[in-house]
Amino acid sequence: MSGRVRLALCAYAATLLAAGALLPLVDESGWMIQAAVLLALQSGAGALARRVPLARPLTIALQALVTLLALTVLFVRDFAVVWLLPGPEAFARFGDLFTAGYDDVSRYAIPAPATDGIRLMIIGGVLVVGLVVDALAVTYRSAAPAGLPLLALYTVAAGLSDGGANWLWFVLAAVGYLLLLLAEGRDRLSQWGRVFGGAPRGRGRQGSALDASAPAHAPVRTGRRIGVVALGVSLVVPAVLPALDGGLFDGTGSGPGRGSGGGGTISAVNPLVSLQDSLNQPTNREVLRYRTNAPDTKGMYLRIVALDRFDGTSWRSSERKVENVPDRLPEPSGLSPAVAVTEVRTNLSAAGSYKQSWLPMPFPATKVTIDGRWRYEPSGRTLVGDRGQTTGGVQYSVSSLVVRPTKEQLAQALAPPSELKREYTQVPDSLPDSVAATARRITEGSANDFERATKLQKWFAEDGGFTYNTQVRSGTGAAAITRFLEQKEGFCVHFSFSMAAMARTLGIPARVAVGFTPGTPQSDGTMSVGLRDAHAWPELYFDGIGWTRFEPTPSRGTTPEYAQEETPAGDAADPAQPETDTGAQPSQAPASPDACPEPERRLGECGAATPGDVEEQEDQGFPWTTVLFTGLGVLAVVLLLLLPLLLRITARTRRLNALRAPAPPPPGSPGAAPPAGTPDGKQVTGTVTVPQDPAGTLAVWQEITDTAWDLGIVPDESLTPRRAAARLVTEGGLTDEPAAAVHRTARAVEEVLYAPDPRPATGLAEDARLIRSGLREQVSTWVRLRALLLPRSSVRVIWALSERWSDLTDRWSPRRLPLDRLTSLLRRPTRQRG
Repeated sequence: MSGRVRLALCAYAATLLAAGALLPLVDESGWMIQAAVLLALQSGAGALARRVPLARPLTIALQALVTLLALTVLFVRDFAVVWLLPGPEAFARFGDLFTAGYDDVSRYAIPAPATDGIRLMIIGGVLVVGLVVDALAVTYRSAAPAGLPLLALYTVAAGLSDGGANWLWFVLAAVGYLLLLLAEGRDRLSQWGRVFGGAPRGRGRQGSALDASAPAHAPVRTGRRIGVVALGVSLVVPAVLPALDGGLFDGTGSGPGRGSGGGGTISAVNPLVSLQDSLNQPTNREVLRYRTNAPDTKGMYLRIVALDRFDGTSWRSSERKVENVPDRLPEPSGLSPAVAVTEVRTNLSAAGSYKQSWLPMPFPATKVTIDGRWRYEPSGRTLVGDRGQTTGGVQYSVSSLVVRPTKEQLAQALAPPSELKREYTQVPDSLPDSVAATARRITEGSANDFERATKLQKWFAEDGGFTYNTQVRSGTGAAAITRFLEQKEGFCVHFSFSMAAMARTLGIPARVAVGFTPGTPQSDGTMSVGLRDAHAWPELYFDGIGWTRFEPTPSRGTTPEYAQEETPAGDAADPAQPETDTGAQPSQAPASPDACPEPERRLGECGAATPGDVEEQEDQGFPWTTVLFTGLGVLAVVLLLLLPLLLRITARTRRLNALRAPAPPPPGSPGAAPPAGTPDGKQVTGTVTVPQDPAGTLAVWQEITDTAWDLGIVPDESLTPRRAAARLVTEGGLTDEPAAAVHRTARAVEEVLYAPDPRPATGLAEDARLIRSGLREQVSTWVRLRALLLPRSSVRVIWALSERWSDLTDRWSPRRLPLDRLTSLLRRPTRQRG
């Protein structure tokens, strides 16, 4: 194994070992396999480029190109040309994924789910570090600086894990770095030949530094000892020094988001960040606009996601499997045919600046018409964007049910299924007993779960003395609930989370929904939803009705119809003329698009477009434009893959055509040969002998050399033509006519190079073809195919371009000009009188 190959393998191993420190950050380890495969492609591209060999910058550029193509296939192939070549749309999708990944990093606690954005950031980071390590250690033969990117990779992992990175990952990363240093040291020592060392000094005798009979202590063995000592010191010293809390990216304590969350749970949506920030925005920017045929918009809550897991630290959404969006969504779970329902339709339009992965919809939705890459999560009846899909600027239509249960139906609801009750009534052991005691005290004397739920709602909204305040310190854990019940001040997150937790202590299945309140009616019949309409509310389950909304937050939203004394009823109206209830309490009207900053207005991100009915796509006929551009893209890829073959065929044709002798001038013209048989004539047959072009002979020899190179015989420019011919015959296994042709061509080359008056040579083109046929017969089919499609000698084109570029830059470089001439060019001429 050559030294460069050994170095490349060690660089690959060192990067993977250092990347292992990122494994605790994500709850799935499949990304590690993908990173290992892509890193192998990157390292393989570098090994092939160095074997050609390519210039060092070109080697790194080739590796970067292979890395980009691999990431394109893995993450954005649907936006690339023929699933491989990244175009403007693919790069835009990369940007969206990076943005989504950055948001996910701030949204999830450790370990986070392996979303596409997080996977792209992790795998891309590993590949960038791998490229730097390979370039430093292998391409530029300097392994020591390669430890810096490896250290940076481990440091980022340790910082993000908030001290959770195990010391084992540091040991593995350090071992990988030591292997890289040892491989480089062995490669350097092998270039010096045999290693001599000083003999150990015995008692009473002098040692000789060049005593070959004495045992030698190889520097490699010494390097191993130094590495082990350094590794031990790095592990022992931190153990005896005072501990330093935090990391490079220190967490913010318990709760959702980055940092330790009291068990490292995942919070799929961080309502504290999204809700509190939205509610405290100085401008109520419009994010959604919709038109509906619902008879009353008071209950038109736009639900985004349901948080159904409470671990004592935060409420979060369970990780569930998603599926393709069905043509019609399944019937809502637990809904009885005896309950009155009305199906309504709502057309929605999202602002370009509103970009998040969950789709706001009325609940429960029964049909969704939308373009893009969306997946359906059945348990929460939500739609989530796939592969970077967001709500930015989308227009969609949702059919949903307006469920109107009576108070009697809710009061007479049977016990929920045992499995559902077990899942949605779980409370953590860390929840103080005072929470359950308060819930029992408030609901004392209730005859059923519906009475308990309404008493909890009324206590929070009216009787409990709570105050709505968005400036209160955020918190969703057990301690935050206790603090909220004591201080009685908070916003919708506190009210909804606390009521859901208290309902669970009473045995009522509960979860928390996050979304928007109905918004503000507009003069054109639409409803406008702004940032300050962001909201959270509890959903409680009643068998026969399903998941049912309650509103415990005072001065926000509306109390559901089934919780009021009288329940109004109505029928669906015309979608173009929705009826709105003037008694609703919408938030402050969202800012008009005219108040939008100029840069965002130009980008079309100031507000949502006016929604309209979603019309069916008309048949546009045969997509000639798509077929044309797809065909051109495929043709470009094919030409790119066949470029080495085309270059090689062009070079072969040019070289063999250089042997063709020019046609003789007509008799009697200047430069014409004397008639046959004259004293100055050289032949008597009527023909004229034209000397062979020396450049053509050398071109044929170059073609024979490159043919042998393509078939596995690397050229040796230091050999004479005769020695090169003997080597070619021996290593190529040539006999008979091909061997004789090699020697004839070599003699012709010697004539051109060394003879004062070279004799004409004929038949060299035929000899070149004969040699090529003889060499091809001695190799396997795979070697012949590789020589045809990926000829090694085609790299001469790159060498020639590099030389021309160097000549051009040297010619125009100011340093090539004499100093006095450069000074005279820059000096302003003066006029002298004489």
